[in-house]
This record gives sequence, C-alpha cells and structure tokens, in this order.
Amino acid sequence: MSEQDAKFEEGREAPLNLGAWDADDLKVLSALAQDAVFPVSEMSWRAGERRFALLINRFRWEDAGRSRHAPERVQSVLVVENVLGVSSHGIDRQDKDLILSLLSVTFEPGEDGTGHVSLTLAGDGAIRLSVEALEVNLRDVTRPYAAPSRKIPDHGA
Repeated sequence: MSEQDAKFEEGREAPLNLGAWDADDLKVLSALAQDAVFPVSEMSWRAGERRFALLINRFRWEDAGRSRHAPERVQSVLVVENVLGVSSHGIDRQDKDLILSLLSVTFEPGEDGTGHVSLTLAGDGAIRLSVEALEVNLRDVTRPYAAPSRKIPDHGA
C-alpha cells in the first residue's frame, strides 16, 4: 500500500452517540457541540417528560478527514433529561427565522445532584435549565454534509 492510499479505518463515518452524567463528561460533549447552529423553532421543552431538546446542525470538530474534503456539519439531537424548569434571555422566541449559535454547555452543581445546565449562545443569549440530576445526550441523526459556508468556525484569538 502506498502512502497515498486511505486506510480502512479512515473510511468509517460513525455517528456520535454520547452521554454526560458529570461535569467532565459535559466538557467533552460541549466541545463537540460548539458552534452548532439551530433555528429557534427547533427548541422543545416537554415539561411532563422533564425533557428539553434541540435539533442542531453540529460542526464535526472530530472529523479527522477534513483535509480530504470540505468541513462538515451533521444534524444532531441534544437532549437534557430531568429538567424541572427552563428560562432564557437574549432570545426572541417569536422570531421564527432566528438562527442561534451554541457556544458552550456547562453545569453549575447545586445540592444533592441538582443544578443548572447552561447553554451559552452567541450574541449574549442563554438558556438555563434547572435539573434534578445531570443527564445530557448528544446523538447524530443524519449523515454528515458539507458545511454551507465551506469554512471552519473561527472565534478569533
């Protein structure tokens, strides 16, 4: 095999399916969800199920083959379980054309496993979820596609 040939392992496109049950797990999940974009209409809180979900277009930071093809995104579902309440600021929920960009997902612990999951958005927006216990899942639900911008997100240094 020449140095130019791709290895079998490089051809795998395994979708992500991750869970976070502590702050360290959540840091990994947050890094993979950073720069995800989603319309405000793709937020859902089901109070009876105690579940908050976002359908996001996630940048594939983990894509090792980026040098061989354009940067990619993939649709993913970000789900927070055990949600007791939801609040937000800096978001116009009535603007159905509003596109939000996720910067980070963090956990502020409270007493006895309770706490708050914070979703920090670009432009000073935020979503704060009161949770009984930390349980966050990130699961890819489509095949990767070329990022429409054809660029890697850049926050400047």
